[in-house]
Amino acid sequence: MISSDMYLKELLLRYQASFDITENFTIGDCTFPAYAWFHSLSEKYVLKREAQLWAVTIFEHVFFIKKESVDRADLEKLLDLIRESIEPVLVRKNEKYPEKDHMCSYLTFVIISDKAPDATTQKAIKRFKFDKGYLFNFRGHSEARLAVTSTDTQEVFTNYGGKELKSMLCDIYKN
Repeated sequence: MISSDMYLKELLLRYQASFDITENFTIGDCTFPAYAWFHSLSEKYVLKREAQLWAVTIFEHVFFIKKESVDRADLEKLLDLIRESIEPVLVRKNEKYPEKDHMCSYLTFVIISDKAPDATTQKAIKRFKFDKGYLFNFRGHSEARLAVTSTDTQEVFTNYGGKELKSMLCDIYKN
């Protein structure tokens, strides 16, 4: 069995190639063991940069959480934290809307749990959802992705948006 500390260490090694990582990151009244941040800018222009046709920016904010067990109350607290602190500060930068050319901000949460969640919590994980559009989606949207990995059963539970994380998170158990 792999410990949650070793799992987090291996996970951060996989993220460090593309993400900027900060350990012991605090936002609002919550401190995370680690936080990873990614930014991508795509643009199309004609002949020179001043003649820009379009530009798109995409962000991903990944929060790593270690817990002994996860229940529905933890998921509700996480949703409140997204609404009150994470989305206003990291996505909108305390403005009314995100920056110009913002397309999408993914708010990803990876919870490393020592115990597997019970059946009702597993259903709550699947139904976990946060999706917010800005200015009728002309300024993009933000979306929450959730993955809960259990070190005792070596299972990974995700919401709909977090499905693409599952293979990487399961792969860590194979090493």
